[in-house]
Amino acid sequence: MAKANGQPRSAVMIAAEVRAGTLRPSALVKRALARMTEIAGLNAFVLVDHEGARSAGVDSDARAAAGHAGPLEGVPIAIKDFTPTRGHLTTRGSWSTGDHVPDADPVIVRRLKAAGAVIIGKTTTPEFAYSSYTHSPRWGVTRNPHDPQRTPGGSSGGSACAVATGCVPLAEGTDMGGSVRIPAALSGVVGLKPSLGRIPMDILPTVFDNISHFGPLASCVDDAALFLSVTQGPDDADIQSQPHPEPIEVPVQPAVEGLRFALSTDLGYYAVDPEVAARVEAAAEALERRGAHVERVDPPWSRKINDTWLEIWGVTLAAAWGESLPAFRDRMDPNVVALIEGARDMRAIDFKRIENYRTQLWRELRAILAGHDALLTPTCANVAPGLDTADKDFEVDLPDGRFAGLDMCCPFNLVPQCPAISVPIGTAHGLPVGLQIVGQRFADQQVLQIAKAVELDHGPAVLDAGNPVLSRTY
Repeated sequence: MAKANGQPRSAVMIAAEVRAGTLRPSALVKRALARMTEIAGLNAFVLVDHEGARSAGVDSDARAAAGHAGPLEGVPIAIKDFTPTRGHLTTRGSWSTGDHVPDADPVIVRRLKAAGAVIIGKTTTPEFAYSSYTHSPRWGVTRNPHDPQRTPGGSSGGSACAVATGCVPLAEGTDMGGSVRIPAALSGVVGLKPSLGRIPMDILPTVFDNISHFGPLASCVDDAALFLSVTQGPDDADIQSQPHPEPIEVPVQPAVEGLRFALSTDLGYYAVDPEVAARVEAAAEALERRGAHVERVDPPWSRKINDTWLEIWGVTLAAAWGESLPAFRDRMDPNVVALIEGARDMRAIDFKRIENYRTQLWRELRAILAGHDALLTPTCANVAPGLDTADKDFEVDLPDGRFAGLDMCCPFNLVPQCPAISVPIGTAHGLPVGLQIVGQRFADQQVLQIAKAVELDHGPAVLDAGNPVLSRTY
């Protein structure tokens, strides 16, 4: 797709030009489909809906011509294969789901379509969205566009790859333990985990889950805000959906002067790559130059947070998809099998007691946020790892007692009412680095305003002009 003043068009710009009659949605769809073919080797998509996207593009042309364009009119978007979509094969990355084609859309997809977005395909996910890598027994390995020998992150890795390579300016993802923010950071795009219930979550067997969120992978902060603005709001399909979320401004106005930020480059226990830590420190210094106050803090935390999250995640997988094990064990990811089997040893009373620990975690975070508007951390402790590594390589303690974790996201799914966003802030070792901004409860708008200020200092997603895979065209 065309560029404006040498810069890639955002979804906000695309929709504005469609409304003005200077861009035709059908042409945008054609270019997006062509781009998907160009980056096919990265394995970002499990399904490309040529016919459906072209038809939707023509319908969008007609709406725009009649003056009925929506806020996302004509914008090509991608939906994660974890999220059911009407008329599309939806596998959740597993053979155990068969060839299921849903006959209805969830709330988030209905709202995106109502806003004029055009779905062009479904993006890869690891089996049941379980991993920080996007490796699927059904669809294979998804690669990082900055270095195809590395992972783009997971579990929304296909969506991050689709945005980073310019197939789409926006893609949907899900975040249960960092699955939007991790691939955003490792692939060099923006990724938002909204506060719990901001976007109705109605695609799980239970509507009482409290670690799971929908969120956008986006080319810029304004696009993430636009996505949230059209998808947020209550719906009885999700009993936990927020009844009166504040409106989201688009475009986002940066606002950090006079704000107070807590900064922790290691959350008290992570082993963080020194170059990553230096990029985060530099981002904090840039915020200080904008009039913010930054104070370094040392949370009293340990890897017990990660172990606790993993216990919850194992039980979640076992309760939702454990019945698939007898028939499909040999075709399932061995790590999913291990998580499901391990969860069977969890006593109900011990699982309930996890809430006591989460309460302690919240009280400790609350003490930090009581004197600060947001907490700043790296999104990931390291840059994108190689495809020859796996989650288990990062679930260990180092000789110095530090935790070798890859991402620094799952602590904030245990306190899910706090929104968190990852924003690109440059590179370390030639690969993208993300800054994670964790806000006050339900303060999604403020988190976006802070992120916009960061983006102004560091630019949108990190690109290598010499890498043709990253040559965006939208």
